Amino acid sequence: MATLLTRWSPSVLKPWMTSRTAAVISSGQTQVMANSSSRRDTESVITARSMHTSPRHETHAKYGGRFMVTSLPGDGIGPEMIKNVKKVFKAGGIPVDFEEVSLDSHHEDHENMFEAITSIKRNGAALKGNIETREHSKHFLSRNVELRLRLNLYANVIHCQSMPGVHTRHKDIDIYLIRQNTEGEYSCLEHESVDGVVESLKINTEGEYSCLEHESVDGVVESLKIVTRQRTEQIARYAFEFAKRNGRKKLTCVHKANIMKLADGLFLKICTDMAKEYPEIKYNNMIIDNCSMQLVSNPNQFDVLLLPNLYGNILTNIMCGLVGGPGVTSGGNYGDNYAVFETGTRNTGKSVAGKNIANPLAMFNASADLLEYLGLDSYAVILRESIYKCINEAKVHTPDLGGQASTSDIVDYLSNEVRNRTRLVSH
Repeated sequence: MATLLTRWSPSVLKPWMTSRTAAVISSGQTQVMANSSSRRDTESVITARSMHTSPRHETHAKYGGRFMVTSLPGDGIGPEMIKNVKKVFKAGGIPVDFEEVSLDSHHEDHENMFEAITSIKRNGAALKGNIETREHSKHFLSRNVELRLRLNLYANVIHCQSMPGVHTRHKDIDIYLIRQNTEGEYSCLEHESVDGVVESLKINTEGEYSCLEHESVDGVVESLKIVTRQRTEQIARYAFEFAKRNGRKKLTCVHKANIMKLADGLFLKICTDMAKEYPEIKYNNMIIDNCSMQLVSNPNQFDVLLLPNLYGNILTNIMCGLVGGPGVTSGGNYGDNYAVFETGTRNTGKSVAGKNIANPLAMFNASADLLEYLGLDSYAVILRESIYKCINEAKVHTPDLGGQASTSDIVDYLSNEVRNRTRLVSH
């Protein structure tokens, strides 16, 4: 089939594209193979996944025209997913090198965590496999949570979007979940004050994941949910600005203020007050119970969801399930100075590790998010186009999507696509 190179017209740009990516496309810096469907494909796939309210930072490590990024392979399928990303990046000549740090659930010492934090602060960004958190170890703080807290990655952004090549119950889903990433139940503030009685305090400052907990009396444990005005205003501003920049029309605040009247009440009040500053964005709120049901029954009513930490974690997994499962959707954790990219569901995939059947597309989408964050927009477009073609046209599907393809089949397909597309652009 004959192909040709074409310049993108501003007429095909959509409001949800990042302004930088849109500028690259409209200026012709990114040229793509155009056939009868490629224009529509690219228009659908280039999204503002990694759009954040703060500007691009100058803290990215760059040597000889190449970016240095921290890689944290983690547990389960994480190491093989990172290896696959490196292979595709090499095939496409993408100017990114990785500084690997071994951070996993098998070591409780703080040396590896210190090394990881130092590396991310030096490089400015990281690509991360999920790190398992052992449920029955009282003194083992989640490595995932600790990274977010120590780097102040206060915003978690997940884009859940239907793909025409993936069979799901609901069609045309296009929802962003923006989650407060450093407070709430994840403040880890809890203790057991009397044997058999556990207290959990939800603090609206840092969120569910602040990890504040203690055992005051044998059998009674308290856990603090922290919700603060400062952090809530921060994430609310982030969400409304995100919606405004990306042409989103509606924002829904998710809460449980009918029961947690002070903690979730504060979160709801701050979001509701801030909504008055953005009259162009339709605003409503919904109790977490109802929102969970509405997502699985009528997800198309939602546009942007703004959530406290724990609710965000739960609804992210629900939403990823609605658009294809843990192997498809990526997630980004953003702060004012650093960002960490990973799969959307934070699933270690231990049951399929080493079997060559794990779906690597979620990690490749995370890699495209990373490239956008680094300002390598043309490479991000090429990778996203290749992913789109793989899943929707060639339909190279792993077993989780009902196919027979292996992990290696997808990696080889993407390697060839990215290599060919970068060659076309360079010539």
